[in-house]
Amino acid sequence: MSEKNKMRFGLLGKDIDYSFSRAYFAEKFRKERLHNCFYENFDMADLTNFKMVLQTPQLKGLNVTIPYKEEVMPFLDNLDEVSKAIGAVNTIVFNKDGTTTGYNTDYIGFQKSIAPIITAEIKAALVLGTGGASKAVVCGLQKMGIDTQYVSRKKGSGNLTYEALSEKVLEKHKLIVNCTPLGTYPNILQKPNLNYDQLTSKHVLFDLIYNPTETAFMKAGKKAGAKVQNGEDMLVLQAEASWRLWNV
Repeated sequence: MSEKNKMRFGLLGKDIDYSFSRAYFAEKFRKERLHNCFYENFDMADLTNFKMVLQTPQLKGLNVTIPYKEEVMPFLDNLDEVSKAIGAVNTIVFNKDGTTTGYNTDYIGFQKSIAPIITAEIKAALVLGTGGASKAVVCGLQKMGIDTQYVSRKKGSGNLTYEALSEKVLEKHKLIVNCTPLGTYPNILQKPNLNYDQLTSKHVLFDLIYNPTETAFMKAGKKAGAKVQNGEDMLVLQAEASWRLWNV
């Protein structure tokens, strides 16, 4: 196969050997017989040399993961309205005119994956963490008509701290979404600092983490009778949304 017929895609992030994306797209390309498509990791300690990545021959699209979803934005020529509003990018499209456009498909993946487990009783959600992923989650929830409240270790404008999560707050917020890395393999015993014994069967706990498939956060929620779900479906759905953007 000649170089010019290749279509290259990849994942930008830091310490991403574990990444879902490369394995997912490699399997997708194999199943769909897309023999001219290749997916690779661009594992970078910082973005000092990111402009060199942008010049990679035949590069058609990138996914972006922690910690660069916000930091990568100034490097791009264009941002769609949703990624501007969220303040984070997880998909980069390399346009035919040589420019780049940033998009966010995290909120699409989140919305579609959580919709089947949302009940009429859920009017408000606690979003644990304040990074790029949490911003996409808040965007998705607001589009679904659910009030959101950020929770962070440090007190900030509009944030609650974990210490402020009283029984009354937990009773009001029936949905709790973990957007922190707490509990990710290999640190599987870690979990956000909640009073899990104050949760009920009316609560839903959604963890963006997918490895392990059942986190300590989910186990504690399940023990209290709450519904729980991990982030694997969200990852698949956001990946497919990225693929559609790369192929417009």
